Amino acid sequence: MAQSLLHSASLAGIRCSTPPSDKWSNICRLISSHNKHPMETKATQSSSVASSTTSFGSSNKTVWVWTESKQVMTAAVERGWNTFVFQSQKLADDWSSIALIDPLLIKEGGIFDSKNSRVATVVEVSNPKELEELQPENGVAENVVVDLLDWQVIPAENIVAVFQGSQKTVFAISKTPVEAQVFFEALEHGLGGVVLKVEDVQAVLDLKDYFDRRDEVGNILSLTKAIVTGVQVAGMGDRVCVDLCSLMRPGEGLLVGSFARGLFLVHSECLESNYIASRPFRVNAGPVHAYVAVPGGKTSYLSELKAGKEVILVDQKGHQRTAIVGRVKIETRPLILVEAKRDSDDQTIYSILVQNAETVALVCPKKENGGQKTAIPVTSLKVGDKIMLRLQGGARHTGIEIQEFIVEK
Repeated sequence: MAQSLLHSASLAGIRCSTPPSDKWSNICRLISSHNKHPMETKATQSSSVASSTTSFGSSNKTVWVWTESKQVMTAAVERGWNTFVFQSQKLADDWSSIALIDPLLIKEGGIFDSKNSRVATVVEVSNPKELEELQPENGVAENVVVDLLDWQVIPAENIVAVFQGSQKTVFAISKTPVEAQVFFEALEHGLGGVVLKVEDVQAVLDLKDYFDRRDEVGNILSLTKAIVTGVQVAGMGDRVCVDLCSLMRPGEGLLVGSFARGLFLVHSECLESNYIASRPFRVNAGPVHAYVAVPGGKTSYLSELKAGKEVILVDQKGHQRTAIVGRVKIETRPLILVEAKRDSDDQTIYSILVQNAETVALVCPKKENGGQKTAIPVTSLKVGDKIMLRLQGGARHTGIEIQEFIVEK
C-alpha cells in the first residue's frame, strides 16, 4: 500500500504541507526531494557521500547505512545520512526512485557506486594475522571497510594507529550504536566512519543522539557573572560527591544549583590544599535535591547520578566536555547556603547549598591580568564576591526544559 502511494505521489509531483510530525509528511518529503531538476539531482548525488558526514567534536565522521528496512532508510535520510549500502541492485534502484540517496553496491570484495567505480575495499579481520596484514598501502580504493566480526576494541585501536596520517578513510561495519561508539572513540581519534548495518529505526535515532551530544563539546556555554548576596550556615544534609572517570583542570567543574534557572559552577577538588590531598577527579557538588547539568541541554538531580551516567564539565570560559561518572558518594555533612544575583537591581535570586568545607569552592570570573583566583572556597565566600552562573529556562520536566509558568524559591 505504502509503495503504491509513493509511486503515485512521485508521478504526480506532490508537495506536502502537513506538519513535520505527521508520518505521511516524512514520505512526501522524500518524494519532493526526488522531484528536483535533473541537473540539481546530479550535482547533489555527486556530493552525497560527503553529505553523510557528521560533525563530531573537532572532527568529522562518516556514516553509511546498510539496511533493507524502508523505515530505517527514512529515519537516516531525515538525519542527513544519505549513503546506503545494498547487496541487491533491484533494492538500490527501487529506493533511488523514491528518495534522493547515494546507493552503493557491495560485491566481489568491494563497494561500488552507481557508475560501477570502486569506492571502498572490504576486508574481513578475524585473527591477529589478518589484522597485521591490514596496511594503508594495500587496497586500491580511497576507503577501506573493515568487518571485525566478533572482536572490536583492540583491533579498532590498532587500525587507528596504523592508518594515522594516511589519506584513506577506514570504516568499520557496526551492528549497534554502541559498537559504532567504540569505533569512533578508539584511541581518542577513532575510525573515520562506520557502516551501520541495522534493521531497527531506534539504532539510527540513538546514533544521531550520540553525535548530537558529542557535537555539544564544540559549543561554548554562555556563563554570567553574578554577585554573592548572601552566605548562611544551613545545618545538616545529605550531600553528593561526584567522582568522574576524567581528570579536571583548574577552572573546571560541574554546573549545579537549587533551581534549574541558575546553575553555579562548582569547582573540582583539583587544587592543592593544606587540608587534604588533591582529588582532580572529584566534585563535592551539593545536596541530593540539587540540579546538575548533563548532555543534551538537560538537567538531572544529583541523587539520580550513578556509575556510567554522563555529566558536563565546564570551565571559566564556558568550554565544555562530557565526562562519565565513576562513583557517587552520598553522606550527611554540614551545609552552607549561597545566594546570588546578576546585579543589585535584579529581583531574581539564584541559590545553591554545598558542604561547608574548605575544599568546596565556586568558580569566579577570570580576569585578563590573571590577578584573581580560579575559585573561591565557600568558607571564605562573602557578600559582594563575584562567581559564575549558567542562566537558562527554569521549568523542567524529567530534566528537559519546557515552557510553562513556574515559581521556585
